[in-house]
Amino acid sequence: MPFRRVGSLSELPPGQMLDIELGETERVVVCNVDGALHAMDGICPHRDGPLAQGALQGNRVVCPWHMWEFDCRTGEHDYNPAVKLQLYRVKAEGDDILVDLP
Repeated sequence: MPFRRVGSLSELPPGQMLDIELGETERVVVCNVDGALHAMDGICPHRDGPLAQGALQGNRVVCPWHMWEFDCRTGEHDYNPAVKLQLYRVKAEGDDILVDLP
């Protein structure tokens, strides 16, 4: 998969998330946790909530609809690690945020 530019580091300070729409039903969320970037599926598997509209608490993304939490470093659900979101490779080059997207 090719890396694609999805935003700027200057627009994604630590403790914030970036929502990337890949189509009508696919999203990726990029999280800045203390300067480290992480990317995973952006749709909650519970009821399809948009994760980037939720809260980033440390390394946990909290779904805005029903409070399901996922570790953005591993994609794992907080109470059931068997529920896991897909992770994507992400890197910064200069001010550009690049994600390895399908």
